Amino acid sequence: MKKLSTFSIWAFAIAFAVACQPKSSENAEKMQEMPAEEQTAEQRPSPLEVKEGQIAGKSIKVQYGSPAVKGRTIWGDLVPYNVVWRTGANEATYIDIPQEIKVEGKTLAPGKYSIFTIPKESGAWTVIFNSDWDLEHGHFQHNEKNDVLRVNVSPVWENTSAERLSIDIESPGLVIRWEKLKLPITIN
Repeated sequence: MKKLSTFSIWAFAIAFAVACQPKSSENAEKMQEMPAEEQTAEQRPSPLEVKEGQIAGKSIKVQYGSPAVKGRTIWGDLVPYNVVWRTGANEATYIDIPQEIKVEGKTLAPGKYSIFTIPKESGAWTVIFNSDWDLEHGHFQHNEKNDVLRVNVSPVWENTSAERLSIDIESPGLVIRWEKLKLPITIN
């Protein structure tokens, strides 16, 4: 009887150890080879998006966190009116432009800039380009002294709703969409 229970304990211990081993060492190796940024991006509730394109022959790259509506009231609640918003989720949204562009008719020199907005309940919204582009906590670190350009842009309210925030490089320049908002920023 004692031999049988000792055998059972050993058999159970070996079976437990085997069951706890990773199912595929291939997946573990892939995770080790994957940069930490990509590993965390896969787990982010607001995935990191990077868009690249051209407007009037000029290259533009934009990077932002893409939050979802998730049944929440966005405008005037999650994103308050008359307060600087990071225009995305997590770290600051930024634009990278290798050549001079005009935003709503105003000149913006080559460089990287964070993009902030000030949503309004009615009328034009303020879009801000700030020289501090690598901000870990978005609008919580916004320093108005580093604003390079501020322009006013009229929002368009659409009938259809976009679940995830997107910033696309398309006519007339950058187009921000989230929930029923469409914010077309003219760039040439």
